[in-house]
Amino acid sequence: DLFTTEEERTNDKLEKVIDIKISDIDDFPDHPFKVIENEDMFNMRDSIKENGVLVPALVRQKPDGRYEMVSGHRRKYASQLANNETLPCIVRDLTDDEAVIIMVDSNLQREEILPSEKAFAYKMKLEALTHQGKRTDLTSAQVGQKSWAVNQVAEQSGDSRVQVQRYIFCSITCRRSWR
Repeated sequence: DLFTTEEERTNDKLEKVIDIKISDIDDFPDHPFKVIENEDMFNMRDSIKENGVLVPALVRQKPDGRYEMVSGHRRKYASQLANNETLPCIVRDLTDDEAVIIMVDSNLQREEILPSEKAFAYKMKLEALTHQGKRTDLTSAQVGQKSWAVNQVAEQSGDSRVQVQRYIFCSITCRRSWR
């Protein structure tokens, strides 16, 4: 730091796209969205073979030096099918809750989502929103926080508050039959 300029220090903090070995990238824990080997996946593989990966994946670094996929599971799999050894990625410093919210939001943009995937995703996002900087030892505050979080999930998803609550209820009560 003594021999660098302010501009160099600022540039070092900017996010950059870097190629990371696919073998060094682990899937997101409890990722609720399935990566399916279907015609769309084969089309993505062919596109990657022809044009490369057009949109970098988002990962975060783990304490052991490996990476955890936040957004880009399908691109990672299609890249593997295309026999690529690396994947262009943005490495971002994220908390667990921030990573869950980004993972859910980026996957809810997909056209085909199973109801079970949506249910588990909404539940994960609700839990992440209620954790963010909030005390969890105050019962009345928890209820208010959960109500606010359900409203947030509903607003951002396009589903009604009641529909989001149904999905979350199903994710809790139907977990055994879906997995």
